[in-house]
Amino acid sequence: MTSDRATSDSAAGDRAASDRAASDSAAGDSASSRTASSDGAASAGVPARGVHIPLITPFDAAGEVALDALEALAHDMLSAGAAGLVALGTTAEVATLSAAEKDAVVRTLARVCRERGAPLMVGAGNNDTAASRDALAALGKVPGVAAALTLVPYFTRPSAAGVVAHFTELAANSPVPLVIYHIPYRTGQELGADTLRTLGALPGVVGVKYATGGIDAATVDLLGELPDGFAVFAGDDLFFSPLLAMGAHGGILASAHLATGRYVELAGAWAAGDLTRARHLGHRLAALSAALFAEPNPTVVKGVLHAQGRIPTASVRLPLLPAGPGAVDEALRLLAGEEPGPAEVRGSAPGLTAAS
Repeated sequence: MTSDRATSDSAAGDRAASDRAASDSAAGDSASSRTASSDGAASAGVPARGVHIPLITPFDAAGEVALDALEALAHDMLSAGAAGLVALGTTAEVATLSAAEKDAVVRTLARVCRERGAPLMVGAGNNDTAASRDALAALGKVPGVAAALTLVPYFTRPSAAGVVAHFTELAANSPVPLVIYHIPYRTGQELGADTLRTLGALPGVVGVKYATGGIDAATVDLLGELPDGFAVFAGDDLFFSPLLAMGAHGGILASAHLATGRYVELAGAWAAGDLTRARHLGHRLAALSAALFAEPNPTVVKGVLHAQGRIPTASVRLPLLPAGPGAVDEALRLLAGEEPGPAEVRGSAPGLTAAS
């Protein structure tokens, strides 16, 4: 559902692009088809390994989208080592944004990603195949969009064969590659490993945001045998570390708005085989993620960002309500040992402090 609110037409002046923090992740290619590669994750269109951040939508005191704050956040995330950004995900409160606001958000983030040489995924699609095809077609008009994050059809709960037919139609017509968003506790649609492999073998389907609420036999099965050029990204922040240990390519993590460098470091530790460091970071960041999801996302994340002075308000739009002070305080307590202040993130102070 969209509101009738018009978005602000003014965007902040271009921020000087700062050097991106060192990262093992390479920027994703925006080609709409893929070719097989030896590691199964370097094919054209496959999103970069590492941490991708589904950005919040900050609001100002008048309730309008604060595009200047959004742009600043995007630069901060990339400077801290994020492999890419995601626009119009659930974390963005996309259901409450008007068409004009959605367009402004996408264009702002696409411009930042072009400046920084980083890939942008955009949430697009719903449980109507024809409408989803139209939404994806519109992304072809926005330079810099590398892929679309597209939900498994929700509410109508089609059969597995219907889900495959839905994505076959979308992938055949989309101007950008598709990353499937598999989140059965929101869609009501469970998909087994074989179905996900069938989807992953479709030309134009390059990955899945895997958010099943845990790790089970289907998870083990899927990660044990992936189609070439099909990447698995953790979508449940709490399970980011164990999924990396099992071979996931990265994560799409709302928690990584905070302690961004630590989540990047965790991905790097698993990639480098530094098991001691990876386990230590994984446990600490799982606790932080749990605190950030103690109330409906993105309310706690917004509360913390506002406390840090990085967004103008902690406001969310109904039916969400702002997080309580207790939840925000607990997240800030855990964060104190993991993240430097905003000045450090923006490069005016030394780099990330050592984790204790």
